Amino acid sequence: MKTLALLGSTGSIGTGVLDVVRQFSGQYTIVGLAAGRNVDLLSRQVLEFSPELVSVLDEEHAGLLKALLPASYHGRIVWGTEGTVQVATLDSAAMTISAIVGAAGLLPTLAAIEAGKDIGLANKETLVMAGKLVMSAARRKGIQLLPVDSEHSAIFQALEAGRKEDVAKIILTASGGPFLHKKAEELQQVTPDQALAHPNWSMGRKISIDSATLMNKGLEVIEARWLFDVSVDSIEVVVHPQSIVHSLVEFQDGSVVAQLGIPDMRIPIAYALSYPKRLPLALKPLQLSQCGNLQFLDPDYARFPALALAFDALRQGGVMPAVLNAANEVAVEAFLAGRLPFPGIVATVAKVLEKVHGGSEDSLADILAADTNARTEAERLVSQFNQ
Repeated sequence: MKTLALLGSTGSIGTGVLDVVRQFSGQYTIVGLAAGRNVDLLSRQVLEFSPELVSVLDEEHAGLLKALLPASYHGRIVWGTEGTVQVATLDSAAMTISAIVGAAGLLPTLAAIEAGKDIGLANKETLVMAGKLVMSAARRKGIQLLPVDSEHSAIFQALEAGRKEDVAKIILTASGGPFLHKKAEELQQVTPDQALAHPNWSMGRKISIDSATLMNKGLEVIEARWLFDVSVDSIEVVVHPQSIVHSLVEFQDGSVVAQLGIPDMRIPIAYALSYPKRLPLALKPLQLSQCGNLQFLDPDYARFPALALAFDALRQGGVMPAVLNAANEVAVEAFLAGRLPFPGIVATVAKVLEKVHGGSEDSLADILAADTNARTEAERLVSQFNQ
């Protein structure tokens, strides 16, 4: 029985993890859950999986959760960042699934690594912000860090077809989101509801908006650089609207190895949980004869400049990827709240990258300071849109 601590249990990845655990309850058990504000869903998860430790956003939500649970539940309820870290480092957990959205996932994931937990990584921001520190810690502790993102899981699988030294290029596929064929002037009028309507994937609100701007792919480029220890110049992005080919690896002999599958996050989730084995998931199999034509297009950097910003931040190094991520989180939240137009998301990020810089990628203190400074500057810029 493999014991799991799940961070971000009420999000899209978290609920997918629990779907897989539910299907293979004889092989996995949940010992810890961490979530934020959604205590209604969390209470149902607690009743079903009976974790020994549960964390929520703050003390107020801890009280709300406790009121929803029967007196027979004897697990502990904690809260805040400290509570999430307690779940991430739980002694009884063999593996921690990091599925919190955003920068909030960094410290708990680092703590889990230091505690010697294997990691199922869905929180790409952990590697975007502090890739060098995180991968160094993983090597030092001798833990497995297994990707849950569909693209990085695909690369991870494709890399097993050859030697690392024979890899010529890593190719990340992007769906292009809901606005792939919209003109630049049409993007000015995009609403949050339109941006959240992804054509292929069922994802959380933040990731859906990032997919619409292509920032999600930029963050994945940074994640791939650290996860697979490759140079930025050996990473390529191609738009694949059908989301059937999840990513590819090109080897120096010209062979290109791809991983294909239906667009369902339970596939990479299950592979991370079961690696190196595979689970017989009860999902509809991919029928190639029903896929039609599979398209592959070059990204349009003019209409979707977020991708170029991410490549630039990665090349600059230091704390710049953390600055990129922080500014984007603030800008996306502002767009969803109606405080910023859709093109203003990337415009805000670009301006913050010009203003906030300096710091070492080897220093967690520098990374966290850059995150704070970028958020402050991004919020200042957003406020100017509403004056």
